[in-house]
Amino acid sequence: MKIALIDYGAGNLFSVQRALKFVGADYYLATRPEQILTADKLILPGVGAFADGMANLKKNQLDQAIKTAVLNNKKPILGICLGMQLMMTEGLEFGRTQGLNLIPGLVNKINTQAKLPQIGWNNIKINSSSPLLTGLKTGDYFYFVHSYVVRPKNNQVIAATTSYGQDVFCSVISYNQVYGTQFHPEKSGNKGLKIYQNFVRNVRPAAGG
Repeated sequence: MKIALIDYGAGNLFSVQRALKFVGADYYLATRPEQILTADKLILPGVGAFADGMANLKKNQLDQAIKTAVLNNKKPILGICLGMQLMMTEGLEFGRTQGLNLIPGLVNKINTQAKLPQIGWNNIKINSSSPLLTGLKTGDYFYFVHSYVVRPKNNQVIAATTSYGQDVFCSVISYNQVYGTQFHPEKSGNKGLKIYQNFVRNVRPAAGG
């Protein structure tokens, strides 16, 4: 199955590409809508500000292609860090910005008196089973770099949580064909590679998609 790694100018994709090659993924860089629509699965990476990320997606109509592929054609998508945040309804970083609305909810700052951004290793607590988390367990550590987090309206989409300071936030989303991680799997050693391997091998497009 061909995977479109969406390149919209939000960060260096080298580490993600290296991880995908390591797990044997059949992927290509997608910079145009048609490259998104013809893929079997999508990966939306990214670092930086929510508004900038959405502006970059809209610039080449990639936002509409993603919504069509995921919501209409039921293609699986994996959002990484900012990529997961962009899948929400709205971001509250530097004002209000509309997101892709693949998952109802918003993005706001971590509610903590601890130092921001959170940079470094932290563990997850698995709330529900997901094909993305096969072979992983509560207590496994992953690498985080962020000040903002997703707040889904429906707690059932939250596959894992992470604690930082006073806040317990969603660190993994798994709902129908939509998946996401707040951490960077490509910077998280063997556990992170397992995330990519699971997305490549275990996640399937919906029937008829």
